[in-house]
Amino acid sequence: MSTRRIALIQQACQPSAEQTRDHLTTAIRQAASQGAELIVLQELHNGPYFCQHQTCDYFELAEPIPGPGSDYFKELAKELEVVLVCSLFERRAAGLYHNTAVVFESNGQLAGIYRKMHIPDDPGYNEKFYFTPGDLGFTPIPTSVGTLGVLVCWDQWYPEAARLMALAGCDMLIYPTAIGWDPQDTPEEQQRQREAWLTVQRGHAVANGLPVISVNRVGFEADPTGNSAGAQFWGSSFIAGPQGEILVQAHSDREAVLIHDLDLQRSEQVRRIWPFLRDRRIDAYGDLTKRFRD
Repeated sequence: MSTRRIALIQQACQPSAEQTRDHLTTAIRQAASQGAELIVLQELHNGPYFCQHQTCDYFELAEPIPGPGSDYFKELAKELEVVLVCSLFERRAAGLYHNTAVVFESNGQLAGIYRKMHIPDDPGYNEKFYFTPGDLGFTPIPTSVGTLGVLVCWDQWYPEAARLMALAGCDMLIYPTAIGWDPQDTPEEQQRQREAWLTVQRGHAVANGLPVISVNRVGFEADPTGNSAGAQFWGSSFIAGPQGEILVQAHSDREAVLIHDLDLQRSEQVRRIWPFLRDRRIDAYGDLTKRFRD
């Protein structure tokens, strides 16, 4: 079957962890009831985006894989017979934590994990304090609905990550995401940032002849310290086709369960007319492994 029904769940964080999980579960069940075979959740979906500031207290949120959080979604995937892409704060060892995407097969088995490779350190995004860079490389995860090139948020700005997933044979690029505006930025700056985010990912679709699935959170989350204006997550979750065309997209200011029937065979057709992989000058790209060409 070349067509797969995909669901993207764009949500706002609820007042408590229990409410957040219940709210998310309701949306997952809704997507499954509409025939979704693959359901993709946003980055760190189990609670607030805690990286707005630094405190060791938040390491208590991390858990091993397998652990209570992954076990819950494993059973949900099995019950609903869906492939489920989750995003968890992984405790690998004492003092060693990762931002980790976890993929469950429709029978509940662990299909694979991906540990976020590119870790930002920007105002409001203090992720280097919390997350160790991934060490699993850019390795697609085979599932019953296709081979998934799962990356996470900040990875979406890097063409190298998308290309390596494509070269390893993934059928689609998937980006669980948590990105938003600084409320103090001008509307013009906010719009430029959102458009850049959309453009770069659509570029990955074009350059690799692959569909891109990007799922962002939505809603305002305050900085608990009061030292910043907080984060207004811009939603706008979308699926783009292999020519960068927007197939379905959510609003920037409300929750959504997006459903789309994705034709995976289109990648073959697009790559025949735009054979970018054929024409790559791999003999001339050695300097890409340098930090900068002085």
